[in-house]
Amino acid sequence: MKPELSIAFSQVTEGAALAGYKWLGRGDKNSADKSAVEAMRYLLNNTSIDGKIVIGEGEIDDAPMLYIGEELGLGGSAVDIAVDPIEGTRMTAMGQSNAIAVLAAGEKGSFLEAPDMYMEKLVVGPKAKGCIDLHLPLQENLHNVAKALNKELEELVVVTLAKPRHETVIREMQQQGIRVYAFPDGDVAASILTCMPDSDIDLMYCVGGAPEGIVTAAVMKALDGDMHGRLLPRHQVKEQSDDNIRHGNIEIKRCIEMGVEPNQVLALNDMVKSDNVIFSATGITKGDLLDGVYRDGDLITTETLLIQGKNRTIRKIKSTHDIKHLDASLAELVC
Repeated sequence: MKPELSIAFSQVTEGAALAGYKWLGRGDKNSADKSAVEAMRYLLNNTSIDGKIVIGEGEIDDAPMLYIGEELGLGGSAVDIAVDPIEGTRMTAMGQSNAIAVLAAGEKGSFLEAPDMYMEKLVVGPKAKGCIDLHLPLQENLHNVAKALNKELEELVVVTLAKPRHETVIREMQQQGIRVYAFPDGDVAASILTCMPDSDIDLMYCVGGAPEGIVTAAVMKALDGDMHGRLLPRHQVKEQSDDNIRHGNIEIKRCIEMGVEPNQVLALNDMVKSDNVIFSATGITKGDLLDGVYRDGDLITTETLLIQGKNRTIRKIKSTHDIKHLDASLAELVC
């Protein structure tokens, strides 16, 4: 991909973050998500790419979202795109930390195409690369990572999501003396922390969304980390209700149609084939990875993490936006 696309993609996540910020603390996560989606779609359609969403949202119920198979752009470089216009819609609605707008782009054919469903994820940084295996119990993985990092088990720091489905796992790790940080949402940001030199996070484990999983895999490929994933139908993650079973069967059917097997362990190379990827994340609310949007009158400041996998470049970009000079269509979503 052309290097100049990095700035273009950073502007896409900036726009989505600005649009989501309009709904910060207003208790309406659906409006926040819709606004960020519209901003991201508008900006991608005005970028010189031949883009295709390979994993996104909304294909089951035809919701007005960036959906799988959607084609975007003015024409140009052929790219696969994985998106989460707001990772942390609930956190945005409630004014909580760590909400970000994220996008990953890669060469055509480099990203796994999969439905919007649940994914089990195990993520580590470069020092523990090659030491994880989702075929093994989590306990064995924890021991292997500790050994690779030359740490005692009780010295490990694990991050996960504070969800009922993780309560048993969290309790078991804590009983072994492992420190566990449980975030309300946001496993992409949590995963990136495993690769950051100023972070004490050693491992990320959770069952979360597949779109966020492919975005995370792209970042791990760019930062020389490692990841295993496993697609899980809804009824295997949530209660065995008729509705969840129906949705789960739809997800299984979609997996078969797209040539990917649910419950199969996916290595990093299965999810992202090339390190020629670009990742961009812009903070909506202040968090462990990025500062949030800050507004002072007509001036709005954003912070963006921009990663280029091909040359292992990591940049943090502080941008100031003057609302009076925003593109009119974007300004409608922001103001």
